[in-house]
Amino acid sequence: MISDTEKQKVSESKSTCVCVKNHGYSTDPKPQFKEKYFPQIMDHFNFNSMGNGTYEQRYLITDEYWKRGSGPIFFYTGNEGDIWEFALNSGFITELAAQQRALVIFAEHRYYGKSLPFGQDSFNIPEVGLLTVEQALADYAIMITELKQQLGASACPVIVFGGSYGGMLSVYMRLRYPNIVAGALAASAPILSTAGMGESKQFFQDVTSDFENYAPECRDAVRGAFQRLQDLAQIEDYGRIQSAFSLCKTPSSYKDIHQLNGLLRNAFTLMAMLDYPYSTHFMGSMPANPVKVACDTMLGGADLLHALKDTAGIVYNSTGDLTCFDLYTLYVECADPTGCGLGFNSLAWDYQACTEIEMCFESNNVSDMFPLMPFTEKQREQYCSKRWGVIPRPGWLKTQFWGDALSTASNIIFSNGDLDPWANGGVRKSLSSSLIAINISEGAHHLDLREANDADPASVIKARKMESDTIAQWVKMEERKCLQRGF
Repeated sequence: MISDTEKQKVSESKSTCVCVKNHGYSTDPKPQFKEKYFPQIMDHFNFNSMGNGTYEQRYLITDEYWKRGSGPIFFYTGNEGDIWEFALNSGFITELAAQQRALVIFAEHRYYGKSLPFGQDSFNIPEVGLLTVEQALADYAIMITELKQQLGASACPVIVFGGSYGGMLSVYMRLRYPNIVAGALAASAPILSTAGMGESKQFFQDVTSDFENYAPECRDAVRGAFQRLQDLAQIEDYGRIQSAFSLCKTPSSYKDIHQLNGLLRNAFTLMAMLDYPYSTHFMGSMPANPVKVACDTMLGGADLLHALKDTAGIVYNSTGDLTCFDLYTLYVECADPTGCGLGFNSLAWDYQACTEIEMCFESNNVSDMFPLMPFTEKQREQYCSKRWGVIPRPGWLKTQFWGDALSTASNIIFSNGDLDPWANGGVRKSLSSSLIAINISEGAHHLDLREANDADPASVIKARKMESDTIAQWVKMEERKCLQRGF
C-alpha cells in the first residue's frame, strides 16, 4: 500500500535518456523517456475485496515531440514483460510521434516488470487472482483518463498501440473503451487463435513453413534429427543423448526427453517469430535472418544431432559462454506450448494461459517437423488445476471481446507478417473501411512496430506508411469532433 499523499499524485522515480544503437547501424539518440509510477487501483471490479487499495504501476513517458495540449497521445498497451523491453523495440511509435507531434506513453501491464500489486507475494494464491485481461484494460483506461487531466490534454485524441498480446489489448481497448480510445494499431495480434478459434496444429505448422520455405531440405533435416533423438530415447541410450546435446546432466527418464524436445522446439519457435533482417536484442539475442542461419547450420553439419544442438545454441548460447545446456533452467514448460519465458514474468504469463488466454497448440510430426507433443484442453485443465488451483474457461475471450464478430467495430488496424507463426491466428482480411488488415510479405513478429532500419524490406516500409496515414486520418477526425463539441 502507499500513503494517502502518494495517492494524490503520480510519483516520478527517475528520468532516463535512452541512447542506444540502432542494432549497430546508427548512433542517433533516442527520445528521453521518463520512468514514472501511477497509483493504480488494485481491484476495479470489487469494492469490498481491496477497497480503494492501490499499487504502483510503472509507465514511461516522453513529451519531446508533443504539441502540448492539442497533439495526439500515443499509448502503448504493455504486454507480458518489462515495459522497457517494448519501448526499446517499438521505435516506429516514437518516429510517428515526431511526425504527428504526439505525446508517447508506454504503460506496464500489471504483474509484469516492476508493476507487482503485492510485491514478491504477487504470485501467491489468491493474490495472483487480480491478474486478468479485464483488470489490465481498466488500468489503462484509468491511467489515460487521469494523465490527460493532469497534463491538460482533455481534448487530445488517444491512439493505442501494441504488439502480440499487447496488440490484442489494443484491440480490446478500442472495443471496451471507445469513449477513451479513438483508434488502435494491433501488430501481430492473434486475437482469434488465443480465443480458441483456430486449429491446434496451425502454430507449429506455420513455424515449420518458415524453415521449409527457406529450404525443404532444412525441414527434412530437422525432422530427421528429432527422429534420431527419439530412436536413442527408445533404447535409453541417455549417455549418447547427453554427449550429442552437451547436456549438463545425463537424462534418465521420459520426462527428461520430453523436456529436451520442448526446449529444442522452443528454439525454432523463437527463431521463426524473430526472423528479422538484422540482428536484435529482443527476447534474447538473435543474428540477422535467424531462420537462414538455423537452416545453414542444420544443413552444414555432418551429424544431425550435433547440428540440432548447434541450431538450438543460436537461441540458448548466443554468446558461446555456456559449456553445457541445463534442460530445466533454459526452458520451463508451462500452459503456453510456445513458451512462457523465465522469471516472474513467466509466472504471470503461465497464470494467464491457465485462465483467459487459450493456447492448446500441439505438434504432430505430420503437418510439422517436430515430435508428437499433444496439448489438449484436458491436459491444460489438469496442469492449471494442479499449478494454480484454477479451471480454464474456454470461450471466455470470445464472449468478452467479440470473437470474429468484429464488423461493427471501427478504427482498428490489424497488421501481420507472413513470416510470423502467430499471423494466421489473427485478422488477415479487412472487415470494413475502418477495420483494416495489412499483410507484410517479409515481416516477422510485429516488425512494423520496430524503428526504421536500412535492412527493412519494402513491404514493411509500405505498411508503416499506410499505418501512419490511417492514424493521421483518425486524429483529424477526432479533432473535428472536438471542435464541434466546443473544445
